[in-house]
This record gives sequence, C-alpha cells and structure tokens, in this order.
Amino acid sequence: MTINVQVNGCKIEESIAPDLLLIDFLRAHGCLSVKRGCETSNCGLCTVFLNDTPVLSCSVLAARANGCRIITLEGLQEEAAELGGFIADQGAEQCGFCNPGMIMNTIALLRENPDPTEDEIREYLAGNLCRCSGYEGQLIGIKNLIQWRKERQTHA
Repeated sequence: MTINVQVNGCKIEESIAPDLLLIDFLRAHGCLSVKRGCETSNCGLCTVFLNDTPVLSCSVLAARANGCRIITLEGLQEEAAELGGFIADQGAEQCGFCNPGMIMNTIALLRENPDPTEDEIREYLAGNLCRCSGYEGQLIGIKNLIQWRKERQTHA
C-alpha cells in the first residue's frame, strides 16, 4: 500500500507493508529521536505528534498516518533546545535516553496548558519512563522553564 505523509515538513510518498509500525517508518526516514523502549506502549520514548496530538508511534501502524502531518523531535529543535537546557541544568539528562519522549510530551503539555500545576505536570508525564534520574530533575527543569517564560513575558 502507498501512504502520503508529511514528516517534519517534508512530504513522503512511499509503498509500505501493511503491518509496518510508524516508529519503524520514521526511523527509516532518519528520525532517530523516536526510540524503541518497552515495546508495550508504556515508556513514552517513541512519542511523536500526529496532526499535533502526541501518540506512541510503537502502537500506530504507519498506514494509519496516511494523509497526516507527523512531527518528531527533529522538527522541534528550537522548542526542544529551550526545554532541554532547563532539564540539563538540573542534571536530569544523565543518560539522555528518555529525553526525546519527555521533551515531546512536555511540549505537548505546555501547548495545551502553558501554566500547569505541579500535579498536572506529573499527571501529563506519568507515561514517560526514566531509569536513571528519579524524575525530580525533569520536574524542576519544567517548572523553571515555565517560570522563566512568565518572567520573559512580564519584561517584554
């Protein structure tokens, strides 16, 4: 079957096997931020935006993305760098394996709710697996980013 998708602004038309997972399609097209972690849709490492909605690409057939706009971390470098810096300042990027999924989901959260409470942040990021940092550094980094954005708006 042939699909037509837009990946990070680039149009792709390709013949695919009907059982091809979106994660494998994206990685084959150079989107290496999309990682395979748990194989059970529980870790968040494979999160991408499908028509601006975060989805776990390991649980979506590439055929279901036909006609859709897909954005990976590679397509969000400016937003990702800003957030990644705040997370790194907390030492929460230790191995970095979880960062793409964590950053994608945080971007989705802040687009939906620019001023979330700590509980809302925790709830939104609950599906992201991090094996080495304990999550507090990411949480503090996200809260610091939110505060920095508020201060920047006040002074603008």
